[in-house]
Amino acid sequence: MFLKANSLADVIKHIIIILVIGALMLFFFFFVYLPTTTNHGQTIEVPKVTGMKMSEIEDFLDEHSLQYYISDSSYNSNLEPFIVMKQDPAPGSKVKKDRKIYITYNMKTAPMIKMPKLVDGSVKNAQMILKSYDLQIGQIKFVPDLAQNAVLKQLVNGKEIAPGAPVAKGSVVDLEVGNGLGNTEFQIPNVVGMPVDEATTLLVGAGLQVGTVGYMAAPNGEADGTVIRQRPTASPGAMIRVGELVDIWVAGTEPASQLE
Repeated sequence: MFLKANSLADVIKHIIIILVIGALMLFFFFFVYLPTTTNHGQTIEVPKVTGMKMSEIEDFLDEHSLQYYISDSSYNSNLEPFIVMKQDPAPGSKVKKDRKIYITYNMKTAPMIKMPKLVDGSVKNAQMILKSYDLQIGQIKFVPDLAQNAVLKQLVNGKEIAPGAPVAKGSVVDLEVGNGLGNTEFQIPNVVGMPVDEATTLLVGAGLQVGTVGYMAAPNGEADGTVIRQRPTASPGAMIRVGELVDIWVAGTEPASQLE
């Protein structure tokens, strides 16, 4: 028989034959059978489908021997409905034939979300919150209020909207913000002729801000440190709001401590 061993040499010969046959089988399996059945080494470049309409991509991917799978949907008011927003793998990637391309498309109707609380926070904070909720910042209207840059009202379509109320994603939110001045008007205090420290105390105590402090020669021999001019002037009937600025000019030269 072919495998009958009459000596040690026959045994060695049979082992060699078996090893050769095994090696040939492995070579055939890995380098002939598998490449033929798995298209080994044959890849397709993934085309770009982002920006295309859903109705177009099936035929388009068929032409490239690829398939698609809807993995997610989102909403962007700046895009048309049913536009592909994302794809995976990315354009230019190398994949095998019939590979699925996972896509995210733009929804036709905006999903509803809960309106965040913006009131009492700053404008900057409100802008960051709106962005994180995929809401758009609309008109920012400054109104008289002592709370400077604080959000006083949040509105959608001209109506106040409470925190937690349902609102469509992508909606435009308008804000009313305090200007730091307030509504209260009163007669402008007259600080001309007063020492600068007393004038400053009076203005601050009245809820006003001291603006520019200038120094100049006294026109009528006023003592150094005396307020000789102010803007706005305290003319009869002149009114001012809380938080507004009053500039003053003082007789003499600017103190050295302020020059440093």
